[in-house]
Amino acid sequence: MGFIAWIIVGLIAGALAKLIMPGRDPGGIFVTIIIGILGGMLGGFLGTRFLGWGDVSGIDFRTIGISTVGAILLLIIYRMVKKR
Repeated sequence: MGFIAWIIVGLIAGALAKLIMPGRDPGGIFVTIIIGILGGMLGGFLGTRFLGWGDVSGIDFRTIGISTVGAILLLIIYRMVKKR
């Protein structure tokens, strides 16, 4: 999947992760966007490499779902780190 598609999926995943896990996050909207993009990459990598969910090749519901799970995982880790 192209770099621009990862950014778009990451933005969507970050927004969905924030809706699923509301609350104040240190860093604001830009950190949430970065977490979404990185979560999209993490979710795509884990989904294809370790779980065998097939190739993440475009913007569809499955790709957004996988990316949202990755963004939620990163958001949980980010909140745990920032609490300390």
